[in-house]
Amino acid sequence: MNNHVTVLEIDAVSLQHNLAYFKQKLNPNTKVLAVVKAFGYGSESTEIAKLLQDKVDYFAVAYSNEGIILREAGIKTPILVLHPQIQNLEEIVKHRLEPNLYNFKILDAFLKLSDEAPLMNYPIHIKFNTGLNRLGFWHTDVPTIITQIKSSNNIKVQSIFSHLAASEDPNEQNFTIGQINNFAYIVKQFYDHLGYEPMIHILNTSGVINYPQAQFDMVRVGIGLYGFGNNEQETSQLRNTHTLKSIISQIHLIQPGETVGYNRAFVASRPTQSATIPVGHADGISRKLGNKKGYVFINGQPVPIIGNVCMDMIMVDVTDVDCKEGDEVILFNHQKHIEYIAHNCETIPYEILTAISQRVKRLVKS
Repeated sequence: MNNHVTVLEIDAVSLQHNLAYFKQKLNPNTKVLAVVKAFGYGSESTEIAKLLQDKVDYFAVAYSNEGIILREAGIKTPILVLHPQIQNLEEIVKHRLEPNLYNFKILDAFLKLSDEAPLMNYPIHIKFNTGLNRLGFWHTDVPTIITQIKSSNNIKVQSIFSHLAASEDPNEQNFTIGQINNFAYIVKQFYDHLGYEPMIHILNTSGVINYPQAQFDMVRVGIGLYGFGNNEQETSQLRNTHTLKSIISQIHLIQPGETVGYNRAFVASRPTQSATIPVGHADGISRKLGNKKGYVFINGQPVPIIGNVCMDMIMVDVTDVDCKEGDEVILFNHQKHIEYIAHNCETIPYEILTAISQRVKRLVKS
């Protein structure tokens, strides 16, 4: 049982609004894959999947255990495992997950497993590196891949895909178009020699926004589901899905010259009311937000974090705010605030959302 008074609220209505926003950018026949890795970008992957399972064609997770959790929660939708490991392939098959095979080592291992089982037309996905240089086969590997796949009746290529490196950056348009063209060249070789035509997909959230002409058979929507486009205008069309809340545990009156927190980082220059809130860097509140670099809202008023962020607590200056112990605290509830936090932490909203630790209670609001 999770009794932590700090709660991350997930707005189901906003999530579905965001999905609908991206769907209206697509051709009617384009499939949608919802990315629910990393606990649904820090939210709650099983609840997100339950909300979306009738509205999307695929889910994607990073690792096999994330997919197993969805299966055990009763999710029947196809699930692509983006970064499977050889030691997990048997579990992947057991739970009817679909592996991304990204090099010959894991392709050979899965072909061996499929022969020994034996499997029948088991769905696999083949990933190509077109410029991100992270995971994936090279275009020169295509003939060997096709030969190996055609020699087996135990697997079927469900999709061929790649990942854009800079789809959000207008300065990298030539590079991105080059990636898309390279991908199309790879796909043509498969279509010419494989004997059937797997699904193809390359677009992520920013790809859908900036390169809709390359939507192919399916698109992958991740951060867009959770309220962030790749620019201010797009984000303004989306709704915030993550709200982090807590309460005031205690209020202290600090006299001039007295200090607050570790290393005495805050020194009061006037009589100051300090409120202590039960959330800290172990919950995902970066230490970079201490010493007035970050703020929270209490009774609608922004109040600065004072002193250093502790593992389990922060202190804020509530001298000018009418509040009492037990009052609600909003740590963030809007994309602009999340972006402000990300900027001050020298990072991106992805990290702010996924950093919220699992000891914080999740609550899905519909």
